[in-house]
Amino acid sequence: MPIELYRRDGHVCLMFTDLCNEGGEAVQANQFLVVNNDTGAIIDPGGNLAYSELYLGMTKYFPPSKLSAILASHADPDIIASLDRWTTATPTAKIYVSRLWERFLPHFCKPGKTTGRIVGIPDQGMHIPIGDSELIAIPAHFLHAEGNFQFYDPISKILFSGDLGVSLISGEEAKKPITSLASALPKMEAFHRRYMVSNKILRLWARMVKTLDIDMIVPQHGAPLQGKAINEFIEWVQDLSCGVDLMTDVNYVVPKA
Repeated sequence: MPIELYRRDGHVCLMFTDLCNEGGEAVQANQFLVVNNDTGAIIDPGGNLAYSELYLGMTKYFPPSKLSAILASHADPDIIASLDRWTTATPTAKIYVSRLWERFLPHFCKPGKTTGRIVGIPDQGMHIPIGDSELIAIPAHFLHAEGNFQFYDPISKILFSGDLGVSLISGEEAKKPITSLASALPKMEAFHRRYMVSNKILRLWARMVKTLDIDMIVPQHGAPLQGKAINEFIEWVQDLSCGVDLMTDVNYVVPKA
């Protein structure tokens, strides 16, 4: 069952947390459905493990022909590997991804299925119409992909943050929001130190999102951040050494036989 993150005046935000970890072999991943009246957008729809339940969840709100947009924060398999099935099920929905990845997405599909449907998001981001509302593609380059975007919903004030804010927990645990960062850090720190590229990028991101009115940060893995955990997270990551900051000669040695 999806978690309802927001509902008011025909605008609904849903999070699916436990669709893609059968047998524990796949990484836990969240998928998101934003509904605005009789249309909506899917954010980071995931791979084939997540497709059927996410599709059924969408049809409770509107038919597949009404889906407005499929949004991909970047082009990893856990983000968008089910694209072939979504292009079959939804004949007109546009597919939004960084311009860096728009020629990579067709590799997930049979020939011709993405023709005329992919919209390359420019590096500076863009506003994406969804019914009577919009989602804003926010630059998040190198967090962790070269071309990477987060999606901000001005109505719910939710920032769908992709791989930033991840906590490595189960789908069941992901249903409970994190309201204090300290207890969550043991499940967050190692991931952010390895998957985020550099502290410079984190500082630039923190400076940008401090200008937004955010009620919830919802990552693609793990639990949402809510309440004081939002500012605690922003303050924590802007001082975090990570990625290339931590690399030395020790990490670049030819393995011995």
